[in-house]
Amino acid sequence: SGISSNAALGRAKRVLGIRKAGHTGTLDPMASGLLVLCFGEATKVSGFLLDADKAYAAEATLGVSTDSEDAEGEVIAEHPVPELSLEDVEAALAAFRGPIDQVPPMHSALKHKGQRLYELARKGEVVERPPRAVVIHALECVDWSSPRMRLNVRCSKGTYIRSLVRDLGEALGCGAHLSALRRTLSSPFEITDAIKLDALSDLDADSARALLLPPDRAVLHFPAVQLDEDFALRLQQGQTLPGIKGEPGLVRTYRDDDFLGLATLDEDGRLRAKRLLATNPS
Repeated sequence: SGISSNAALGRAKRVLGIRKAGHTGTLDPMASGLLVLCFGEATKVSGFLLDADKAYAAEATLGVSTDSEDAEGEVIAEHPVPELSLEDVEAALAAFRGPIDQVPPMHSALKHKGQRLYELARKGEVVERPPRAVVIHALECVDWSSPRMRLNVRCSKGTYIRSLVRDLGEALGCGAHLSALRRTLSSPFEITDAIKLDALSDLDADSARALLLPPDRAVLHFPAVQLDEDFALRLQQGQTLPGIKGEPGLVRTYRDDDFLGLATLDEDGRLRAKRLLATNPS
């Protein structure tokens, strides 16, 4: 916590000595936890990680609402916290599980008429934000000690945990803000897969690069298609390949153990390149 996602990426780039890099989903500076970074040719699969489910360990503080919906904002309202049993908390949480419509926070990077919402918020402006459809796959209270509640959340892309906590506070009648957040999963990667940024910074470039996972680890949820030398070369040259067996949709393509990239297989068995890595076809 305490640094932006881009700052974390910059530190990792300097250690690895790789200029081409990107992250796959911003974490607010207040938050800690898992940040998935892609380097070199792996940046070509980063777009397929933006839609990934996320999981968080969150802390909500009831009775206090802030303009940013988290602990970094200005307090805008305070209300007494009612005596709530775990059964009361569970009843409130149940309403937020599954598909819901969520109004995003003003302090966000979404745009309104070409301007970032957070830019408008800094000027004291509040504009109407249309609700967005998100899915809360799992929502569990793991500790309740008034006024603080610890939650485990698994959700779809685009979910704002700040706004989830805001709405939960409203449902409980006392308001709330997000007081701590840690990302524990960015599918298919879990925090147990990660290395701490400080530990990475202590390594030399070769040792750090040895920790990098292969690009296809990010897309193992797509089926694999094996190609012979001729078909692999033709795919890399942009040709459509006929007679490929498999389920229609996005697939991983390989020549032996070499990951070539992603391709689209249609219902007639035609394979077309979607996002290939720069590899030597020979």
